Amino acid sequence: MKKLLLSLCLLISVVTLIAQRPDDVAKFNKEVIDFGKVKFETPPSATFIVKNIGKTPLIIEKAEPTCGCTIGDYTKAPIAPGKEGWIKAQFNAKALGAFDKHVNVKFAGISETKTITIKGEVISVADFAKLKKGGSSVKTKYKTR
Repeated sequence: MKKLLLSLCLLISVVTLIAQRPDDVAKFNKEVIDFGKVKFETPPSATFIVKNIGKTPLIIEKAEPTCGCTIGDYTKAPIAPGKEGWIKAQFNAKALGAFDKHVNVKFAGISETKTITIKGEVISVADFAKLKKGGSSVKTKYKTR
């Protein structure tokens, strides 16, 4: 009985050491994209670039927003080792105020998920116009490379 219990503990330890994490197979150029100030009802969108740093093709199983405020799309085809794929996120900007929204990314064969984030502040149309007159540029599309 002791041998069986010891063998089981050793097996669990080995499996835990072998288990891969998202950071072992994928590298994001940016994990957080800050839009800054965005105009009310003008949805900003972002494209996250993900590179396969593993030795086998990487498959994005799911890219799910944590709320209904973001819309996600992603590379559906396997990403070859050393190559890049993408995950898009868009915020609806229908409520004034700061936002900090997350997309959980699930890779095939990896039980743990990776979280990427978009954030910023939705301001009124009038405040946005004042901001633009002040000479500051405001991004409504953002792509990292």
